[in-house]
Amino acid sequence: MSSLVQKHSYNDRSQLNVKLAVYGKGGIGKSTTSCNISVALAKRGKKVLQIGCDPKHDSTFTLTGFLIPTIIDTLQEKDYHYEDVWPEDVIYKGYGGVDCVEAGGPPAGAGCGGYVVGETVKLLKELNAFDEYDVILFDVLGDVVCGGFAAPLNYADYCMIVTDNGFDALFAANRIAASVREKARTHPLRLAGLIGNRTAKRDLIDKYIESVPMPVLEVLPLIEDIRVSRVKGKTLFEMAESDPSLEYVCDYYLNVADQILARPEGVVPNDSPDRELFSLLSDFYLNPTKPQAMSQEEELDLMMV
Repeated sequence: MSSLVQKHSYNDRSQLNVKLAVYGKGGIGKSTTSCNISVALAKRGKKVLQIGCDPKHDSTFTLTGFLIPTIIDTLQEKDYHYEDVWPEDVIYKGYGGVDCVEAGGPPAGAGCGGYVVGETVKLLKELNAFDEYDVILFDVLGDVVCGGFAAPLNYADYCMIVTDNGFDALFAANRIAASVREKARTHPLRLAGLIGNRTAKRDLIDKYIESVPMPVLEVLPLIEDIRVSRVKGKTLFEMAESDPSLEYVCDYYLNVADQILARPEGVVPNDSPDRELFSLLSDFYLNPTKPQAMSQEEELDLMMV
């Protein structure tokens, strides 16, 4: 039986109010991954709110099928009178019952996106929205390069990092790990783990976690339908309704959801210094490990087989 229709008992009240922050290198597939994890959590019976933390306001596109109005758009219309804003003004229903919010942000090249995230959280708290959900997922733009983009970590219980098996994505992941370590000094934030997205191999991921130990929640293989889903504005779960052959892809996201709902211990990572990590990852490319030559006895054994 497909796990899409299996029943699980995740209705324990202790599972409520889990806050997740999803990070990763720009263009790595964070939003696509976030939307599918949100639906997976909803499939497990949870009430989920996904908050897009990107001025491009396209985090929730695959859930809603369109670019929803942002918090900033709404506040501008209300002349920044928070008391005139109602939940239905800023929260939009997406696929699978997942509620969606887009923080928005200042015009390109102006202002601070992190400040807008803070204002978004402030407004949602005033609307008592945070108390209405079992899981709140922040989908955050790009790499962490300043405190503003790290702002969602101030509200999260867990961080999840989306990566691939490449140099740049893992270098960015290390910077994010450093942010988690810094934020964990002041509140109980933990790194739940890495999610490999659309990667044929995981050898470089394994090399990285040897240096910076952390869990790997899931590694999704190179599935073209994951990329196509973004273009279609649909989650893999919605696509699987008309194409059951895609249900196996949904199982990857359901596995991540189950691990989160199990309340993992997580880690406070000890990030690698930038130059050391640069050398480690680049050496992996420039000096790949060659397979050891077989001894004469091993060659004879292989011939006999």
